[in-house]
Amino acid sequence: MKSIENAYRRYASIYDLLFGAVFQPGRRTIVERMNCKPGQRILEVGVGTGLSLPLYPKDVQLYGIDISSEMLARAQARKVRSRLGNVMQLSVMDAEHMEFEDSSFDKVVAMHVASVVADPERLVNEMRRVCKPDGQIIFVNHFHSRNPLLGRFENMLAPLSGQLGFRPDFSLDRFMDQTGLDATEIGRVNLFRFCTVLEARNNKLFEPEAMAQAGAMS
Repeated sequence: MKSIENAYRRYASIYDLLFGAVFQPGRRTIVERMNCKPGQRILEVGVGTGLSLPLYPKDVQLYGIDISSEMLARAQARKVRSRLGNVMQLSVMDAEHMEFEDSSFDKVVAMHVASVVADPERLVNEMRRVCKPDGQIIFVNHFHSRNPLLGRFENMLAPLSGQLGFRPDFSLDRFMDQTGLDATEIGRVNLFRFCTVLEARNNKLFEPEAMAQAGAMS
């Protein structure tokens, strides 16, 4: 966790320059595909510097969390600068241990977070917990390339994950197997279709409590 905080402390001042324009088409596509309705409560996990915040409809309530206070300070500045009155809360928070009540949000989205956290399964379980039943859960992330050449290069970078702030060899298949996500749609976004989008409904069957009950009944 500390290595991730340190990495994004280093990134904070240059994050928008490095990852702003190149990933903004993907952010815009995600928000459009969320099909947000007036009055809905939306949680963005790993909101970073808030690059996506101005893209949401003004009639939804936005909440954002991030592990980096330095990144969030820039998101807060963007909220003020862009007069985003629909941004209700920006909080320093661990995505694997959220402080929100169960079923707090209509939609929960994590952009470029799954390969950052220590325990992706715990992240998904927490997103399910705070999302309403049958609510929408969305991930956008880079996953380990199936191209042999790129895949080998990502494997070579894997030992530097702590410095990079993410795992370049993060496997989509392993992520799906570990989390039990039942994706309703999988697509590609951003330059060279570099990132994968996963859309899923909040299926309560995969919550730890539900799994334990199912095991007890069998």
